[in-house]
Amino acid sequence: MAIKRRKLLQYSLLGSGIAAFPKLFAEKPFPEKPFPEKIGSTLQSSDLIYLTPIQTNGQESSCQAEIWFVWDGLDIYVCTKTASWRATAPRLGLEHTRIWIGDLGVWTKAKYKELPRIEAVSSIIEDPMTVHKSLEMFGKKYPLGWIRWGSTFKKELASGERSLVRYRPVSI
Repeated sequence: MAIKRRKLLQYSLLGSGIAAFPKLFAEKPFPEKPFPEKIGSTLQSSDLIYLTPIQTNGQESSCQAEIWFVWDGLDIYVCTKTASWRATAPRLGLEHTRIWIGDLGVWTKAKYKELPRIEAVSSIIEDPMTVHKSLEMFGKKYPLGWIRWGSTFKKELASGERSLVRYRPVSI
């Protein structure tokens, strides 16, 4: 059976994509059940996550922070300034991200690396339905903060000053 040129190209692209995917993520495939109960309940109850992009050498970036987030049962969403490293990293190809779940306050003073951890792949989301759904979730999760920040998030997402970043877990 002859392999057509299109299939050969698809297989070669697939092979190179798999080879480029870090070993860390390949060893721990995303489980069928999205999260163990402890991780899921922590995601539901926590007001913050701590995150950092993973550099091409596998090391954590020095850019780390605590941030508001929403979780839809599968993906974690963050709304951030487009110029921030959280939005810049996936645009530069640094889409692998380490996330700690919990609320211990400001990251520079917190021992957040003792919290439950997820490895995720980040991407910028521009789909209007996903953006709208995420903004609704932010409003429900942070009702008092949303009084101050809701209109700013909406206006700045519309103007491009903010980006919605999705973190899709690949291992726990």
